Amino acid sequence: MSHPIVHAEIRSSDPDATRAFFGELFGWTYPNEGAFPGYTFVETGVPGALYTAISPLQGDSDLVTFFVGVDDMESAIAKATVLGGKVVQEPTEVPGVSFALISDPLGHIVGLAQQL
Repeated sequence: MSHPIVHAEIRSSDPDATRAFFGELFGWTYPNEGAFPGYTFVETGVPGALYTAISPLQGDSDLVTFFVGVDDMESAIAKATVLGGKVVQEPTEVPGVSFALISDPLGHIVGLAQQL
């Protein structure tokens, strides 16, 4: 069973400023709104590039992370916990996907994503 990186995300206390900065720096555009207000997908101009988004905060602080595809969210979280990790954000469902954030024992935050 493979577990590819399926998504990257920048969670920002000021998503408009974050979009403006990276748009000016890299030429990124933001063609559509995502699953909730202020959440936008990034168009990098590269066909087949990693699915990426910029969003408002979904916790206490700004965060840049990636999401790993899992087949079973509950099992992945249980195993991470057994290995000494922690749940940073409980699983949340949006159309088509369930996502959560975990951290390893050293505090590195990684997302999990399960297609629904």
